[in-house]
Amino acid sequence: MGLSDRIKSSGNGTAATVEPGQSTLGEQMVEHRAVADPYAELKTQVHHACIAKLGPQLFTSQSDEELSERVLRAVTEQLALDRTPLTREERRQVTREITDDILGYGPLEPFLHDDTVTEVMVNGADAIYIERSGKIERTTAAFVDDAHLMRIIDKIVSTVGRRIDEASPMVDARLPDGSRVNAIIPPLALRGPTLTIRKFSRDPYTMDDLITFGSISPKAAQFLSACVHGKLNILISGGTGTGKTTTLNAMSAFIPGTERIVTIEDAAELQLQQQHVIPLEARPSNIEGQGEIRIRELVRNSLRMRPDRIIVGEVRGPETLDMLQAMNTGHEGSLTTIHANSPRDALSRLETLVMTAGVELPHRAIREQIASAFDLLIQISRLVDGSRRLTHISEVLGMESDVITLQDVFIAKPPDEATQGEAGTTRLLGPLECSGLKPHFLDKMSTNGVVMPPHFFSDETAGYVGFANASYGSFQ
Repeated sequence: MGLSDRIKSSGNGTAATVEPGQSTLGEQMVEHRAVADPYAELKTQVHHACIAKLGPQLFTSQSDEELSERVLRAVTEQLALDRTPLTREERRQVTREITDDILGYGPLEPFLHDDTVTEVMVNGADAIYIERSGKIERTTAAFVDDAHLMRIIDKIVSTVGRRIDEASPMVDARLPDGSRVNAIIPPLALRGPTLTIRKFSRDPYTMDDLITFGSISPKAAQFLSACVHGKLNILISGGTGTGKTTTLNAMSAFIPGTERIVTIEDAAELQLQQQHVIPLEARPSNIEGQGEIRIRELVRNSLRMRPDRIIVGEVRGPETLDMLQAMNTGHEGSLTTIHANSPRDALSRLETLVMTAGVELPHRAIREQIASAFDLLIQISRLVDGSRRLTHISEVLGMESDVITLQDVFIAKPPDEATQGEAGTTRLLGPLECSGLKPHFLDKMSTNGVVMPPHFFSDETAGYVGFANASYGSFQ
């Protein structure tokens, strides 16, 4: 007797009895197998029929509304020709899913339109997870099979001129709204094609939004706005998914509209609101392994584009050295991000990345370059409850012996026992508060038209404090 026969016979009660609380082998297999879609074959047939009927009309320069109406009409007609009995609700659902497949991204479409979802993770055709409010949850949505998932991945990456196949099984891309996409397929992904989408808000978060979320205090936000306007070189560090790019976007709003900004990224994510912005994007190699343009070449080219500010989405390789050179040769007010778990780790990682450039420099020379290039370091952490917080705003003072010295201007400390007892609940991290130490870069800021009052950094100061020439951003 075969395995399938034994499973069937156990379901008919002819096999050995199963004790209460135990599960049969068939039930265990079903738990790990995708739930079959009863209308998968119908949807595939109607899908192919609609594609054959519409053909080139899907790629003409008609408006989205006209295209949606045309596709919806074609799907409805094809369903009417098919004699599969469907209830009204089932017909409406099948129509929506086929339309999403043709015009959008299939089962992912509802999550991409849901503003509460921040990340979409596809671990194979039958496992779609989402992140909502910092927590990961599994959804009931699923693709028909791996081929269905591959069609959606191809649709995403081909839109931005990228490709994914066995010769190039990994790809970074983006959606039209700027959301970041990563895809990896077999033979590298053992359980089938895997897709990860980091969603961006349709309306970019402002500094006021970060204050509302509790990520930063109003006083610290006003200080950062002054630092950006005062043309300080700023490094934002944090782990994966902590909100580095979101913070960079929010801070970039304080750059005056009269300045020329050049942004450089692997996959374009930044959503700057200024008009005078030149976005540059790195390019992977083609199928022959040629034509690759790395961030390093773009940084070098940007120096010939007369930039007032250079914003690198993230430094993760040899481009770190070129970024430091630019900051040390008059390109003030530059901003960038880096993956690191603490301010001190961020400096160590910068030093390591410079060494990947293949230039034989003494460690002290590299540290001197870092200390003179950056003025301010911002550390962001993601807490266990899913919240994202700015934990350190530190000044890079300079070199002391062979060590780069840091000075905390704002810091969020763990709450003490007395504070936790008063609140009645356990707080993971205290508010971002001023350390009371006055930074040394105030003279540099004053030469760029930003003069802060001496009492701004005193412990007694609270709330918004006005200072000269602060007519920019959200803080007047």
